[in-house]
Amino acid sequence: MKLDRRSLLIGGGAGVGLIVAVALWPRRWTSELSVGSGEEAFGSFIKIARDGKITVAVPQVETGQGIWTALPQIVADELGAAWETIAVDPAPLAKGYANPLAGEEGWPGNMRITANSTSIRGFERPLREAAATAREMLIGAAADRWNIDAARCDTADGFVISGVRTATFGELAKEAAERRPTAHPPLRTAEKSRLTGQPLQRLDGPAKADGSWRFAGDVRLPGMLFASARMAPPGGRLKRYSREAMSSVPGIRHVAAREGWIAVVADSWWAAQRALHAADPIFSGVKVPPGTARTTFERALANGDAERWFSRGDYVSAVRGSRPLAATYYAAPSQHLSLEPLTATARIGANGAEIWAATLAPGFGAANTATLYPMSPGEPAGQAMESIAGPIALELARATGRPVQVMLSQSSTQNHARVAPGALARMTALPGAGGITAAWAMKVATVDGLGGALARLSGKGAPSEFGKSAFDGAVPPYSIPDVRIDAVHLALPYVAGYMRGSPSREFAFFTESFVDELAHAAGMEPLGFRMAMLGGNGRLARCLQAAARLANWDGGGSGSTMGIAGASAFGSHIGLVAMASIGDDQRVKVHRLFAAVDCGRAVSRGLVEQQIAAGLIWALGQATVPALEWVAGMPRARPIGGIALPRLVDAPEVVVEIIPSSEAPGGVSGLGCIPLAPAVANAIHAGSGKRMRSLPFDPMAAG
Repeated sequence: MKLDRRSLLIGGGAGVGLIVAVALWPRRWTSELSVGSGEEAFGSFIKIARDGKITVAVPQVETGQGIWTALPQIVADELGAAWETIAVDPAPLAKGYANPLAGEEGWPGNMRITANSTSIRGFERPLREAAATAREMLIGAAADRWNIDAARCDTADGFVISGVRTATFGELAKEAAERRPTAHPPLRTAEKSRLTGQPLQRLDGPAKADGSWRFAGDVRLPGMLFASARMAPPGGRLKRYSREAMSSVPGIRHVAAREGWIAVVADSWWAAQRALHAADPIFSGVKVPPGTARTTFERALANGDAERWFSRGDYVSAVRGSRPLAATYYAAPSQHLSLEPLTATARIGANGAEIWAATLAPGFGAANTATLYPMSPGEPAGQAMESIAGPIALELARATGRPVQVMLSQSSTQNHARVAPGALARMTALPGAGGITAAWAMKVATVDGLGGALARLSGKGAPSEFGKSAFDGAVPPYSIPDVRIDAVHLALPYVAGYMRGSPSREFAFFTESFVDELAHAAGMEPLGFRMAMLGGNGRLARCLQAAARLANWDGGGSGSTMGIAGASAFGSHIGLVAMASIGDDQRVKVHRLFAAVDCGRAVSRGLVEQQIAAGLIWALGQATVPALEWVAGMPRARPIGGIALPRLVDAPEVVVEIIPSSEAPGGVSGLGCIPLAPAVANAIHAGSGKRMRSLPFDPMAAG
């Protein structure tokens, strides 16, 4: 298979995945899709072949969240197709495939991006409308052929049907494609839905199971060379290296030393890495004393200028003459902890520059100077938002005249992959009648991780102010009459970027842990305390009640091992009960997790369950690994096997219940990440009396 083409994945009737090379560049003005022999395009998302195969062009990146199954499932259900005939193809890099929620999220318009659990929320409606239009065109073609009223026809399992008469989509495709599309086609009602909600086989599953799914590190081109690189710390530069020491390593083809990096090109990556290690490059960098990250936040919170980010009611009047309860919470900067190293491949040919790299924003960065072939990331947490290896690969390809694949070592990847920025928050609240919270305030020091990533990708540098996404989840989901949120922007001594579930994950830790403190201060049971404040958020209330029922909630009182937390994010809601304790080794041990989720209409219940469980386990790793250490403004690299990530034998039992809903679909890929930390922290407090106000957890330092 040629890897300089995009790949199509099709589900076989026996569950076998096939990968077929196709070209996707637009050839007709009526559709941005490339149409092969025997195929017809129906708008920008759907192609139907004479043999009945239906190809769905998916604009979003498959990161393991199952979007290459969920979006085609939406099309198949609305169209009335048989699942075994559905194929998926990455949509071409064209403006027509921009994320519809980019404007709502505060991102640049016409932006192709996979982030913040927007894929289903953004594309469910456009894909349903595209499929409904194609369905009406197929029905119209069949009705004309049979000389009957189109209202007497319907679609099911890949056929247009009317009584005993049937015609396959493939038979009708050519006639249907010549018809004028219906302006506002009717969408299927829930009663006629056959595939929505069903746990269908993932289209990417077989290829990932047998190893044929290709990631950035799997790219192989004729004559390709391999390179390893090291980069300077933030603000640093290359000072010296030993060219003589690397000369003894066989297979070296080229050495490139620049102010901000050094790379060795060789016949194999291992040879390049050995030579780079022998060269022992030395960089200048800023010394960062231990504890600098938290100290930076503390200084900003104490001395920085705050801006009012959110206000409801009159907090000042509400607390005048009283003494609100207060607590300070901290979420340290955190790494993606990906097994996939930062990798990119570049080639300079007669048609210009080409790059193969994992990316969540294929319309940015190298795509402005080269043809970009986006590869699926090998991790789900957002490391691929910024492909920092791409520019190095391009320069090396130009210098050598051959394709070059740059792969950073695991250590260098940890040093330079962007971290979640972290945050420090001073929480205050005033108990009202019956202990229910009457006023709430948060003053938080943080930066906009995703905004910073997008600014760098667009060449604008780091933003000096907050974007809309910087405070996702900051407003508590409760009916508190007087609320204010103040924000302090600060300059961090490290580079922060996008991470799955953030900053909602950090804000939920602050909010739900503090709510637990308020409940105990009022002498109230934590679930009942929350329910009394959820008059305006019935969906979250139902999730909390359902999670409590699943767990046989014991009230979370002194001596319990249970903690509860909830969150509303991405148009979805989740309640979580965690059973946790502190082990003899003074480490947090999570025994069982019970989650109840309302994500609106669940496109695939199987995918929702997978994503919630995966998010919970990933967040558990983030909450329990040791805090980062820093060297010259970079995270110090740590052996992946030695930082106590959750292993299968230690992973808690996870129970997920999906609450039926007719509401619009919400996002779930980051939802499970959000309530884990506060639910576990609340469980630890119930069992031990220790209140953990910092992430990652350190029971020895808990109050």
